[in-house]
Amino acid sequence: MAVEEDRIIGGVGVIENDFHDRKDLSPNVCAVYTEKDRRCNGIAGALLNYVCADMKEKGIDTLYLITDHTSFYERYGWKFLCMVQGDGEPDRIRMYIHRS
Repeated sequence: MAVEEDRIIGGVGVIENDFHDRKDLSPNVCAVYTEKDRRCNGIAGALLNYVCADMKEKGIDTLYLITDHTSFYERYGWKFLCMVQGDGEPDRIRMYIHRS
């Protein structure tokens, strides 16, 4: 998480599967979030860079994530991989991959 003074202003997680049908693509970065008033300050990018480096240090050099954003993650080295079906969702969603 990202903290400013006593306030949590952003966060990111890593889970096995982010509720989609490609159970073979794991682990997944999830819950990338920055408080609205702190967006556009590089916080989410710093969190993404941190989690990729942290996972690589643990021996995991390939990560996945699902999102409906179309240009944000590319700025941080993520590449579009494929469309996946979210559990209980009517529409498919974009899956990205990051290799360290």
